[in-house]
Amino acid sequence: MKDKIINKIEPSLLQKLKEEGGVFLIDKPLKWTSFDVVNKLRFHLKRLMQDKKLKVGHAGTLDPLATGLLIVCVGKMTKQIDTLMGMEKGYTGIIRLGETTPSYDAETEVNARFPTEHITPSVLEAARQQFVGALDQLPPIFSAIKQEGTPIYELARQGKEVIVEPRKIHIYEFDIEPITHNEISFYARCSKGTYIRSLAFDFGKACGSGGYLTQLCRTEIGDFKNENAWQLEGLIADLDEGLKEKND
Repeated sequence: MKDKIINKIEPSLLQKLKEEGGVFLIDKPLKWTSFDVVNKLRFHLKRLMQDKKLKVGHAGTLDPLATGLLIVCVGKMTKQIDTLMGMEKGYTGIIRLGETTPSYDAETEVNARFPTEHITPSVLEAARQQFVGALDQLPPIFSAIKQEGTPIYELARQGKEVIVEPRKIHIYEFDIEPITHNEISFYARCSKGTYIRSLAFDFGKACGSGGYLTQLCRTEIGDFKNENAWQLEGLIADLDEGLKEKND
């Protein structure tokens, strides 16, 4: 699959995308939805290729407040989306202890505060160890899981009852490093279906306090690294340049 990664825009690209499809590694910008990224790339590629039916899709959603690796598949490579989504994923981020939010991240306002004076390095380590291995994890109610056909985040925002069931996940690595008395940086490598927001919330609870996610970056999916990803605006600029040359 690595031979399908698009690392540069060159004259043969359009024909390659048409015949074989391709894969773009993109560093998703902050506050963009995954759909926003796909929609913008699809628009430019359709113009370049003059193909109104071109298939473009991503292999794993990132929340708007998360940045990092988004894999976008084009043409025939969209058939590989399920395979890519099943790969292990790596994340870095920051957990703030002593507070919680309904969404488990900074999208919503703090709704409760808890003591942190008792949290020592040994408390942190004991909590960390609880989140390595096979786990049953409750997804956040502010997520895209559907209940009777409606995403539960819509129901949550309407104040309606939301029912979530625990999911079996696996966290292969979970490393932490205190930044301040109530902020923890972390690296997590985990299975498909893991909610890092839930990890932050559950970790705070395991510390005898509260916690929510203030920063998140997806660093890897399988062997694909965010350090090799396109910046979206740079990619679009290169595609626009290709469109200009095509029309000249």
